[in-house]
Amino acid sequence: MSETKKAADRPTAPPQAANGVDRYFRISERGSTFGREIRGGFATFFTMAYILVLNPIILGSAQDKFGHHLDAVQLTTATALVAAVMTIIMGVGGNLPLALAAGLGLNAVVAFQIAPLMSWDDAMGLVVLEGLLICVLVVTGLREAVMHAIPQPLKQAISVGIGLFIAFIGFVDAGFVSRIPDAANTTVPVQLGGTGSLTGWPILVFCLGVLLTIGLLARKVKGAILISIVTMTILAMIINSAADVKSWGLTTPEWPDKLVDTPDFGLIGHFSLFGAFDAAGVGIVTVVLLIFTLVLSDFFDTMGTVVGISAEAGLLDEEGKVPNLGRVLLIDGAAAVAGGAASSSSATSYIESAAGVGEGSRTGFSNLVTGGLFGLALFLTPLLTIVPLQAAAPALVAVGFLMMTQVKNIDWDKYDIAIPAFLTIAVMPFTYSITNGIGAGFLAYVVIKVVLGKAKEIHWLLWGVSALFLVYFAIDPIEQLLGAK
Repeated sequence: MSETKKAADRPTAPPQAANGVDRYFRISERGSTFGREIRGGFATFFTMAYILVLNPIILGSAQDKFGHHLDAVQLTTATALVAAVMTIIMGVGGNLPLALAAGLGLNAVVAFQIAPLMSWDDAMGLVVLEGLLICVLVVTGLREAVMHAIPQPLKQAISVGIGLFIAFIGFVDAGFVSRIPDAANTTVPVQLGGTGSLTGWPILVFCLGVLLTIGLLARKVKGAILISIVTMTILAMIINSAADVKSWGLTTPEWPDKLVDTPDFGLIGHFSLFGAFDAAGVGIVTVVLLIFTLVLSDFFDTMGTVVGISAEAGLLDEEGKVPNLGRVLLIDGAAAVAGGAASSSSATSYIESAAGVGEGSRTGFSNLVTGGLFGLALFLTPLLTIVPLQAAAPALVAVGFLMMTQVKNIDWDKYDIAIPAFLTIAVMPFTYSITNGIGAGFLAYVVIKVVLGKAKEIHWLLWGVSALFLVYFAIDPIEQLLGAK
């Protein structure tokens, strides 16, 4: 064997760190450079910056039990603040190129499932409790028990159902789908547009936005969702200035008086930790199930995201483990607490971080760039709050599609899995409730396993959760039976 061949076969030592920052983040050791990390940080920000528009729209379009809306400007500030702080903390503490922000799907649960039952302060208190519970699960090592309790196909079905639910919300918010005013004269509950057909400039903006978004996604353009939102907002502003548009909904696309403004931190700290348990008309069982819904969505989405990003970056060890996993999950749980405390909904790890990995990010240093850009966005709220629903809603449809893709991983030939998965997916959008979908799927899973004589396959934790869901669905007759009404 030649000396050249022998030299080539010898393992090469990792490059020497250039300075202390390089050593701390292990940039050279992981085969990256400062340039790649910076490019990756920018890519991640521009890929997920749409949340600064969508989160205020989703939360701002809903109202709590008392008819109160959250202020869009304050929501934008809170969303940017939590994303900036927690992304930087993840970079420094977890050393993974994993950015965090308000979770899509989770904010839908808070806006359309939880808030209508109580005040916004009480709803955000549940988000804080959810985050604290996740932290406890991580610290005590119970995350493995929770992970193994829910069959993987049901986890995937939950994501698919939430995707359809989010897409439906996008169609409704844009006015593409509307409730028929006099539903008593027809068996059809919803219709196309506001009159059975598509009319008006705002609807045109939405339709063009959907076509643009799916076109960009099909071509795998980085930042496709953000590009679509910006383009459609500009088009909406042109149309609004040139045509007589009667209403765009909550937000009118008009150029603001100023582009930069002092951040409005008015929502920070407005939460009631245990207020939901005292809310009139909301039982303890319902509150517990709502917390469980948040934990389930947040916890398992995070696990999938962390493993997926780490694998894409080539950071998994020989056993397929994520570096600093316990610390990463703890920071993610703390992000949920921060999101609830800031009234911006639960913050979680973003799969869009893959855009940064694709640009070369391998360490948490790229998070300093992404977090810094979110911090800069704090002062650009006037510019971010001119986006109309019709320009942002196509993103909800696109995210719905992306979440729907997990349906291919479900074995539809096995009825003991397929039927619960189908009910989970179908019940969510059809009842406008994520909790109802999860409950229907769990109960169906337990019943079918028992009928097939496979009760031993049911994890004990799933038995307990299904029992809670049974009480949840039968709460009215139970209350009547107990003389509560």
